[in-house]
Amino acid sequence: MARFGGIGRTGCVLLIGVGLLAARGAAAPAAGPQEVSVVGLFVERETGTPTIVLEGKRDQRRFAMVIGHAEATGIAVPLSNVTPPRPLTHDLFLTLFGRLNVAVSRVVITDLRDNTFYAVVYLTAGGSTLELDARPSDAIALAIRAKAPVFAEDRVFEKSARPPTAPGTPGNRI
Repeated sequence: MARFGGIGRTGCVLLIGVGLLAARGAAAPAAGPQEVSVVGLFVERETGTPTIVLEGKRDQRRFAMVIGHAEATGIAVPLSNVTPPRPLTHDLFLTLFGRLNVAVSRVVITDLRDNTFYAVVYLTAGGSTLELDARPSDAIALAIRAKAPVFAEDRVFEKSARPPTAPGTPGNRI
């Protein structure tokens, strides 16, 4: 069940939470990307920093990404089944895609380098597949609206489990 608003157990403001966010032991990962689901979208109380938590459907490993406020709204709105009075940017893109007979087929979070996440949006148009480089938060917002699956490469889970690479560096970001 999704919740909107409130204070989470971790001292964060909970925007959207599905399930518990406690760390779980991970089974040995299989090769290749796995589908993920959004299990939480939080705003850290002290810093006001939005963070999204994704969980692998195959092995329940989790990772978190720090995102911007606008991106958090872009993800929270469809997860909360809220219809804004005017279309958000991601809604506009999907309307445009629909009129051009383009479909979002899937999103893949491909890597984490220098504390920055990377993603690709896969589109189908006229029998062809198009790949677009994208910020993961935008890609996730599009996928949620398009009801398309989101995947993460195994290296993303592995790299996100490590501490940030530079001393004093804030958490991983998109």
